Amino acid sequence: MKYRRHLLSKITAKLDSGKALLLIGPRRVGKTVLLKEIKANSQQAIMLLNGEDPATASLLYGKTVHQYKQLLGSTRILMIDEAQKLKNIGSIVKLMLDEIEGLTIVLTGSSSFDLNNKFGEPLTGRKISYHMFPISHAEFSQSESALTVESTLEDKLIYGTYPEVLKYEDPLDKSDYLIELANDYLFRDILMFDKIRNASKIQDIIQLLAFQIGKDVSSEEIGRSVGLARLTVDKYLDLLTKVFVIFPTRGFSRNLRKEITKMKRWYFIDNGILNTIRGDFRPLSQRNDVEMLWENYIISERLKTQHYTRMQVKNYFWRTYDQQEIDWVEARESNLFAYEIKWSKGQVKTPVAWEKAYPDAHFTVINRNNYRDFLEG
Repeated sequence: MKYRRHLLSKITAKLDSGKALLLIGPRRVGKTVLLKEIKANSQQAIMLLNGEDPATASLLYGKTVHQYKQLLGSTRILMIDEAQKLKNIGSIVKLMLDEIEGLTIVLTGSSSFDLNNKFGEPLTGRKISYHMFPISHAEFSQSESALTVESTLEDKLIYGTYPEVLKYEDPLDKSDYLIELANDYLFRDILMFDKIRNASKIQDIIQLLAFQIGKDVSSEEIGRSVGLARLTVDKYLDLLTKVFVIFPTRGFSRNLRKEITKMKRWYFIDNGILNTIRGDFRPLSQRNDVEMLWENYIISERLKTQHYTRMQVKNYFWRTYDQQEIDWVEARESNLFAYEIKWSKGQVKTPVAWEKAYPDAHFTVINRNNYRDFLEG
């Protein structure tokens, strides 16, 4: 089944904006496919270039404004896939936008580290950024019946939602694809950065995090476990975040001395990658980590919802030193919204310390009865 991507209409609506539209996200989430779909559906002339093609570099490097105008002709929409591969692309794009009236440039990239370095300063005030993820629950819901969404839930908890994974019927094909994706793309991107020489240490860190979902983790603890200094651990965690493998939440505190704020919790962008790192694709009936898989799935999907709806929000977890905790806290609309995430459907009470400290906050348990409303915005 073909899923309509949320960003299709968002980016299409901005093709006449005269700005740089940055589409960032992990490799193989469908950025190239999206560009081709936008191009195919548009009535306007669009030029699509591939930043990984040496011919693109020769077309763009060291050219004058007149030469850029000759290259584009009457075309006023330029798309450059994997644009971070091109040297000085930020300055090139700025020059073209400044000097060619009515031009909009769409750029994709799979590393926010590269994109921020190359596009940040040159395109200040001239860009709109969009974050693309593996296929979201909301995108599924637009194309599938409620029954199908429910019947495929276990598959998503185990194999995730990368577009290519969804094409396979055989579980072995799914796991083989994910293993290849993790080894050849995710880690390859990380190791391309300067001064990253110890691949085994990065893999040690990410494997440690894969077994700590929903738990407080400090850089010092990770460093002791893998034999690295805290600052080096922080650098590696930052890189893993910027190539869209993991993302952190921080501890929330406003009132209580007992609240934990210095630790972080780490989640994976996709459950399929999480299970690849854990080396475990067994069905849920054979596993004792279902609550952890559910928590990672719900929180990663909620992140997609927040990005796609442009929700103005800050995310946290909450825990006290006497072990009272809440999985997910959102500070938005001048209010606090607290969520406890449970695979089981039993009753869960609001933690006493939270209720006393934040009596006006909302508290909701997210389980299999109501998760669809939570993820569909």
